[in-house]
Amino acid sequence: MRTRKQELSFYRRIRISLGLMGILPFLLAMYLVLKEVGKPSQTMVLSAALVLFSILMGFVLLRKSSDQLASLARKTSLPGPGDIPLPLTVDVDGELKDIATNFNVVVEQLNQANRDIQSRSFQLQEFAGNLSDSYEQLERENQLRNHLCRYVGKDLVEKLMLSKDGQLLKNERKIVTVMFADIRSFTAISEQIEPEEVLAMLNEYFTAMVDIVFKYDGMLDKLVGDQIMAVFGHMSNERKGARAALRAAFEMQNAAAALMRKRAKDGLPVFKIGIGINTGSAILGSVGSENRKDYTVIGDTVNAAARLEKHAGEREVVIGERTCKHIPPSIYTGNRQELYMKNRLEPVVCYTLTPKKKRVAKRVKSESKKMRLPPLLQGEVVC
Repeated sequence: MRTRKQELSFYRRIRISLGLMGILPFLLAMYLVLKEVGKPSQTMVLSAALVLFSILMGFVLLRKSSDQLASLARKTSLPGPGDIPLPLTVDVDGELKDIATNFNVVVEQLNQANRDIQSRSFQLQEFAGNLSDSYEQLERENQLRNHLCRYVGKDLVEKLMLSKDGQLLKNERKIVTVMFADIRSFTAISEQIEPEEVLAMLNEYFTAMVDIVFKYDGMLDKLVGDQIMAVFGHMSNERKGARAALRAAFEMQNAAAALMRKRAKDGLPVFKIGIGINTGSAILGSVGSENRKDYTVIGDTVNAAARLEKHAGEREVVIGERTCKHIPPSIYTGNRQELYMKNRLEPVVCYTLTPKKKRVAKRVKSESKKMRLPPLLQGEVVC
């Protein structure tokens, strides 16, 4: 194999070809003209043969170089769209070999870049798929969050969505405030109108009441017939929960009164509600079977709140003694009463909040105290 130094470069080959085809014949012709003019001899014949050989060799060298250049030009042409360039295997010398070598290096770099681009493209496709899945997951979470917000407050929904230990909500004992709200004389009203009208009335009523419960960060525990059960303070402390429940109760009474005025104007049946509120210790947890569970509160506090709601008259709010401790003196109100309830040894102390300055007679053992009435049902109550 010839080394690089033994190879003729393309540039030298061109110069030699030009010399053989042009310069050398010209010099020989000049020599013959000057020395051998008119004297044909063996020298002239040899010189003519030498000139012919020189021109032939120059042509051969030039043709070989042009063929190599043409071959290199063909094989270095750009491939079509989507085609991958391949390394050159052309047999060339000199500078043309350097060009071919450099071209092969560039081709290898392009192929490597193409492989990198394809790899990045696959990664981008995977990222796009993951992004699409994440977006769909977010959409599902938003739909679930909006669905859950129909039943519980936003704070509890966030707690549900962020839970990662497999158990959505653990059972825990906590001081909470439980509210029961019920329509008075609902059975009598429902007997006088069609079931479709009863359903429309309840939906209208529940829409207004549930919005108020959520407004004050309450949890809608359940709707049973015409009764609403809500829990406050499950995501805060005892004081905030009691005050939030009382604000919600006042606003619910105001909203119910406004709704009844609208229904009376439209010639529809009207009703009034009674509300019972009690604060105390209870268990928050999931109750039910393996396939169906309810997140609810259980305990004597809940039972007492239900009894207070039964004790409340139309447009009244009856609160337990522990709830009353968290009410500011500016709105502290009602008649102190001791309710003796079935299956309880100790009476339940409660206070009745009414829309007007009146005392409501109850067939219970009571101790009367003079207390100031808040502006209940006559405007917003600030706790």
